[in-house]
Amino acid sequence: MSTPVLEISRSAFRADLDAVRARLGESRLLLVMKDDAYGHGIGWAVPEAESAGVDWFGSYDIPSALRIRPLTTGRVYAWATSSTDEVEAALNADVELGVGSADYLADVIAAAERLGIGAGVHLKIDTGLHRNGFRPEQWREAIETSLAAQRRGLIRVVGVWSHLAEASDEEDDAAQRVFRGAVHELEQAGGAPEVLHLTASAAAWWRPELRGTLSRVGAFCYGIRSAGGPQPDGLTLISRLIATVDAVDDGEVRLGIGSFHGLPSILSGVEVGTPGGPRRIIRIDGDRTLLEPWPGARKGDRVTVFGPGRDGEQDATALAERIGSVGEEILTRLTPEVRRVLID
Repeated sequence: MSTPVLEISRSAFRADLDAVRARLGESRLLLVMKDDAYGHGIGWAVPEAESAGVDWFGSYDIPSALRIRPLTTGRVYAWATSSTDEVEAALNADVELGVGSADYLADVIAAAERLGIGAGVHLKIDTGLHRNGFRPEQWREAIETSLAAQRRGLIRVVGVWSHLAEASDEEDDAAQRVFRGAVHELEQAGGAPEVLHLTASAAAWWRPELRGTLSRVGAFCYGIRSAGGPQPDGLTLISRLIATVDAVDDGEVRLGIGSFHGLPSILSGVEVGTPGGPRRIIRIDGDRTLLEPWPGARKGDRVTVFGPGRDGEQDATALAERIGSVGEEILTRLTPEVRRVLID
């Protein structure tokens, strides 16, 4: 049985990074690399991005940040609340931390004191999404605790950040007002945050007035559009999933890819790109996918399951939309059985 391949274009990645940075203007790019660079691989993506001028890298968790750290001289940021051991490892590796609760702030300060290392901290204000973060009524105490620790040399309040719901412009505008108020309160208390970051991919692209001095952009840097949204101008999906025809019989074409490789079994009916044009998936089993045939179909033909569209295939987000999900899930579900191949 053939091995499916995720072909990843270095040049498309660089072009997407250039397009995102141009779009952001004066707001600097923090390249988000969660889930192993959205399934594409941190190992090559970090040095490639750094060579293109990226100097901020972000990951959800500390273990991923520790994988990023030796690959770049740039700044590395992790925002998930983590264990004491992970916090100490992060401080030893000069990984900056997102902090959104009193307990986690106390843990970070205590770890910094034990190690004798000043921690770079980005304080998170909850602007309404309720995804972690100090509530507005907790913010004053968070400021006082942080600045007291900063005066002792234990932490540096590097930034203020938050998440947007991106449910409506009105809600995001209200969130920005809360965010600006929190920053003002910190500055009035004597803080001087170096960076402010509120927006992720969609809001950073479509709502420039919401951007801070830093923008956390993940999916768009890999050409993954938002579910239900258009492909942003100048961005291209950097990867395409290729499967090979293993057999043609009984009016069906069999591909060597299935749910065991991470392809959702409920994608029946989706069209993929074949040498004979777009063809519909009939069924997805554990180790194979059955397609509608095309004239002249033969063993060894390459089929593009998803990609940027050059072979008539749909993008990863179009597949995700069929199952009520998002494009990054289609990519991050792919197992190690799918070989990653870098191309120029």
